[in-house]
Amino acid sequence: MFISRTVLAKRALLCLMSALVLCLPFAAASAREAVTDHALQSAPDFSDSAGITSTNEGGCAADTIGDNASVPYHSWTPADRSHSGCGGDPGPAGSSDVSKWTFSAEALALDRDGTASRTLVSLAPGTYPFGELPSIAGTQVLNSTDLNQGFSPGFRLSATYQIDSNYGVELSFLRVADWYAGQSLPTGNPLNWLIMSAPGFFQTQDYTYQSMAWDDSTDLYNGECNLRYNLSNRITLLGGFGWFQLNDNLQGLITPIDKFIPLWMYNPQNTLYDGQRFEKKAGGIPFPSPFTPTFWNTNVENNLYGLQVGADTILFERGRFSIDGLAKFGGYVNNAEEWTGVRMRKVVFPSSDSTDHPACVVEAGLQCKYRFTENLTFKFGYEVLWIDGVALAPGQIQETYSTYSPPTVTALGVNSGSSVLFHGADAGLQYSF
Repeated sequence: MFISRTVLAKRALLCLMSALVLCLPFAAASAREAVTDHALQSAPDFSDSAGITSTNEGGCAADTIGDNASVPYHSWTPADRSHSGCGGDPGPAGSSDVSKWTFSAEALALDRDGTASRTLVSLAPGTYPFGELPSIAGTQVLNSTDLNQGFSPGFRLSATYQIDSNYGVELSFLRVADWYAGQSLPTGNPLNWLIMSAPGFFQTQDYTYQSMAWDDSTDLYNGECNLRYNLSNRITLLGGFGWFQLNDNLQGLITPIDKFIPLWMYNPQNTLYDGQRFEKKAGGIPFPSPFTPTFWNTNVENNLYGLQVGADTILFERGRFSIDGLAKFGGYVNNAEEWTGVRMRKVVFPSSDSTDHPACVVEAGLQCKYRFTENLTFKFGYEVLWIDGVALAPGQIQETYSTYSPPTVTALGVNSGSSVLFHGADAGLQYSF
């Protein structure tokens, strides 16, 4: 089902706002903790000469000894809190181990919504002569929004290094590929011409045994490098560089290919019913050489480069179980390229163009985590990713102009005004040491 750009934006922004609203109570709690810490630091120091200090952070009393006195509670992993007897299962107090590395691997299943709306197939009665079809609007029976790709599997890998008690660096990579949808329309009964129109171009079937088919496929890649700052024991701010690559391919084809030279090459006044009568007769002049059944093939590649900011929050925590929230927003420059091949008179003619266009990305998600051991955590959740300002393959149909005399295909530009929404589930493991 087609979702308008405005609706996509509202849904994505609603997810972001919801995550931020959930974070507000914990931000207020962190501010109160900071005030309490300041008051404690201003009080007389009764610690002994061994360097033992006592803090009250996150609702528990934690003793830190010696060199570890400078590492605050909020930089510890759940395993470290377990050792200290805080925020989880009881453990030996006074541990000086703070995890430096965290590695994560997740499986994803994301649905894709939203595309440029373009008519792909229209019907006209088979009684019309072939030569009159370019001037006939026809009745739309297939739109690009009908190619619903559904869910596709993928993965995300990430690594985080904790530089000190406040700062960390995070690297991540995501790949979700092989979204696919296709539909094929037969000639039908009564006979109908299957028509695809573009500026200066139209395509139809030559014989009644043929169908017009369209398919759309999409791939998504993402790489990020973020600096993380622990604002409190529940809120981590992040900011850094992001890269997205969104590829989209749209193909139209007539199947099966012609067995004989079409009748319209002899007489453009022939109708589809004339072709049916010809099919019932033996003989015919075969094509001298094979040709591709694909009459339209558009590939687009979007490479988005930009900066992003966000927050990673602990919304709920009890024992080994916790719920985290993530919200990110980024401004990007999209280098969009498109390549289109159009078949005329059984020969494919290419065209291409590129442009730079502003884009933005909004991401939000919730994750439930359960800590199996001090180092190993299982996590699963739901996430939403909205990308605005990208080129999609159906949007390039109106940007491709064809002429028959002589046969040429020209790209009039790149339509980079589309939006796309990805959403779905994730599950994986996290290991810290």
